[in-house]
Amino acid sequence: MRKITIIGACLLISNMAMAQRTKDLPDKMDRQKLAVKTMYTPGLEPLSPKKLWELGRVAAEGLSKDGKTLVYSVSNYQFDENKSEKNLYTIPVNGGVAKQFTSEAGSESVLKVEDTGDVLYTFKGQIWKKNIDGSEAKQLTNIEGGLENVKLSPDGKKIMFSKAVLIKPYHSVDKYKDLPKSDVYIYDNLDYRHWDSWMDGRFKHPFVASYDNGQIGEAKDIMEGEAFYSPQMPFGGAEDFAWAPDSKSVFYVCKKKFGTDYAQSTNTDIYQYDLASGTTKNWTEGMLGYDTHPEFNPDGSVFSWLSMKTDGYEADKNDIYILEPGSNRKVNLTAHWDGTVNSFTWSKDGKKIFFTAPVGGTVQVFELGVEKGVWNKMQPKINQITKGDFDITGIVGETKDGLVLTSTKMTRATEVFFFPFKGKELRQITTVNDADYSKMAATKVESRVTKASDGKDLFSWVIYPPDFDPNKKYPTLLFCQGGPQSATTQSYSFRWNFQLLASQGYIVIAPNRRGMPGWGVKWNEDISKDWGGQAIRDYLSAIDDLSKEKYVDKDRLGAIGASYGGYSVFMLAGVHEGRFKSFISHCGLFDMESWYGTTEELFFANHDLGGPYWDKANAKTYTDYNPMRHVNKWDTPILIFQGGKDFRVPIGQGQEAFQAAQLKGIKSRFVYLPEENHWVLSGQNAQVWQREFFGWLSETLK
Repeated sequence: MRKITIIGACLLISNMAMAQRTKDLPDKMDRQKLAVKTMYTPGLEPLSPKKLWELGRVAAEGLSKDGKTLVYSVSNYQFDENKSEKNLYTIPVNGGVAKQFTSEAGSESVLKVEDTGDVLYTFKGQIWKKNIDGSEAKQLTNIEGGLENVKLSPDGKKIMFSKAVLIKPYHSVDKYKDLPKSDVYIYDNLDYRHWDSWMDGRFKHPFVASYDNGQIGEAKDIMEGEAFYSPQMPFGGAEDFAWAPDSKSVFYVCKKKFGTDYAQSTNTDIYQYDLASGTTKNWTEGMLGYDTHPEFNPDGSVFSWLSMKTDGYEADKNDIYILEPGSNRKVNLTAHWDGTVNSFTWSKDGKKIFFTAPVGGTVQVFELGVEKGVWNKMQPKINQITKGDFDITGIVGETKDGLVLTSTKMTRATEVFFFPFKGKELRQITTVNDADYSKMAATKVESRVTKASDGKDLFSWVIYPPDFDPNKKYPTLLFCQGGPQSATTQSYSFRWNFQLLASQGYIVIAPNRRGMPGWGVKWNEDISKDWGGQAIRDYLSAIDDLSKEKYVDKDRLGAIGASYGGYSVFMLAGVHEGRFKSFISHCGLFDMESWYGTTEELFFANHDLGGPYWDKANAKTYTDYNPMRHVNKWDTPILIFQGGKDFRVPIGQGQEAFQAAQLKGIKSRFVYLPEENHWVLSGQNAQVWQREFFGWLSETLK
């Protein structure tokens, strides 16, 4: 869900059959078969699925102390090997030539840019050092099994990292040592599988040890014997760890619940472990939602973190908290603000907190004044400091003149930018994909406001094909976002890519329907327990409004989406009253009863659906808002994608929907990806996904 979305009944098409069926489709999309005929500017080509995956994926890794040099990474996909290669680069922040910093086969990630200019980074699980000037690299550690989620102490004499520890013998080879060739899992509680993995009884724990220029002393498991995870599963990392400024204690994020309780709660806490005494203190006790991202201000006097209020509500308003110096009183700095925080960082002088948050169909940077004593005020001042049709995806660091940020648009993948405090206009630092984009036909993106069925303003992004001609008619796609509380902003996806969709000749409308952050806390909350209600009506209002335009071909409308978006497609298939001619659902929820019985994060289902299907108070969720209950009205071609390792929306959901469509005689197709989870991560699988996706649209929206 948020975390973050075969021909023949009951048959799963094999990889060989899939390859046979797709091998005739060209790498470059044939506009005659897979797209709508449209005119393109001479010398420019539309974005294709293959070119999309050939783009470099940029991530900012760190800044030099003086703020003059950026270290960033670029991952490039290698089709022949079906994997990505990641390397580090350096570039002057104020403009200049990029230099490759690492070139070894594998992936490097920066740990820290030291004051000396030495860059500490991990490579193949070990710590390496190389000066930012490009001098020879030196391997510092040689630890068996490698290191994960490394955090070095401020004094440089200690190290914190994570390692999996066997706590529960769930797997038969661990429980019955005399049966080493057995392969059986035995569970007495829930949380027996999560995201895409079966639990084997090994729990990641934080370890601490002495550290001296690569020499690591005996490591201590600071959660020894505890059947809990830190970092959080499945996506937690080094951001769940922090060192105290004096290097005498560590902080870690953990949900100290086990089994069935674990599956029904989001109550993570932030714990402090004192190295000398071996004692642990819970700093967020009594705070019942997610507590994450522990961080100190620059002088180490103020401890801060992100917090959600409600246990079980993973998309609750995310606020910035601090411990008031002296009293250790917990102060919510953003309680008065009608929004939710994505991430934050302190200014170098400690007088401000910069944070990112969704707003108005974008993600922007805000600043919050925290000069000494301001936390005693009820409503510290919050200002939005970036504005524009783009997303700010991360705050890299601060220089004396501004912020180094990462940013995307619907038509541009991530690059690194500089935002000056004076002038307020983003200046691009990295240009990894500029040459490729210069050869692509441009797609226009516009905003549109529709009156929803309840009279409220409904914002949408509309993406048009290259060389759009308002005097022509175009097939149009309604994009249904997942989550359900995920924002549709100016993000750049390598699967649900709006630029790619438009480049194949389709108009795309992506509404910010009920349930999306960026339009106030209530708008975000309104979708809970109302999945099939106002949010679905919002989708219909948006497509009906756009269909009034003469350039929209109302006889060639489609609806597409994944996760909750896939659920939306299944719902629309039963209530659309002939609007659509084609549907595509990826890992969508089809039968809410069977989904409740097989999904793993029950806290999500309990909050958003109201609880179990046997509770009569939730009847509407499992009847009116259950796509399966509307299948008697299905009459439109539908393509269904399903990941074999998707435990958030298990395989039965796609199978049930496909079987229903087949038995009703509806043109339908089931594309099964046995090694994929809720997403599609393999490059070659992604190419098959795109070919099937656009092939289906070509067949059904002719």
